Amino acid sequence: MNSFLKAIAIAAVGVVLSTAAQAQSALNDILDNGVLKVGTTGDWNPMTLRDPATNSYKGYDIDIMNELAKDLGVEVEFVPTDWKTLVNGVVAGQYHITGSASISPPRMKVAGFSESYIAVEIFPFTTKDKADKFSGYDSINQPGVKVATTLGTTFEKLVREWFPNADIKVVEAPARGYQEVLAGRADVFVTSNIEGSTLEAKFPVVRVPNAEPRAPSPIAMILPQDDQVWINYVNNWVKVKAAQGFFEENRKKWGL
Repeated sequence: MNSFLKAIAIAAVGVVLSTAAQAQSALNDILDNGVLKVGTTGDWNPMTLRDPATNSYKGYDIDIMNELAKDLGVEVEFVPTDWKTLVNGVVAGQYHITGSASISPPRMKVAGFSESYIAVEIFPFTTKDKADKFSGYDSINQPGVKVATTLGTTFEKLVREWFPNADIKVVEAPARGYQEVLAGRADVFVTSNIEGSTLEAKFPVVRVPNAEPRAPSPIAMILPQDDQVWINYVNNWVKVKAAQGFFEENRKKWGL
């Protein structure tokens, strides 16, 4: 009987070792193939912006990923994605990591996150010619007020929570909520202080008067949930680069 149990134990150990050998971290894949694959939407100014003419990317996120690839000693490949499939792409192995995204409980159920390196607050915005029609959140949460948002984003969830009485208009990427407002098809959109400051400088949009910031959210990169080797590498990389002042310099470069 003891010999039988011993044989089972030895076989079980063999299976565990075999499984461990087969389970390769994304870090090994990156180093073996010399390519870091990054999922990015290319539509979040100034975090990630895609130039359709050249299919190239620029932004705060892009600088971070180029720096990560440089320290890994590999090339970087930006994989186009959108907000509603951002997490799915990591889970399915279409890319090794994403650019910046809000840390949220729904995403945490299926994906891992890096250490946070920046945070955002959310504000409602409207056009300058409509600013005197609104004052605070209650003025937006009214029948007949059209609030635009993009499918699959954190903003969509917040809009539905904050403005249940309003007329919510959901558009799919690459369309954006602010574009609907600029075109006159909606009255209000919500976005982060990061993107909002950029839009205010470029378009005739302003924060809704007397609307305080809401939903402060830490921002981080999304990674495969079960790949602790890769998560550990990225987390320690974030700590090292933060100590060296890289993230602070990058924030200043992009006006964040």
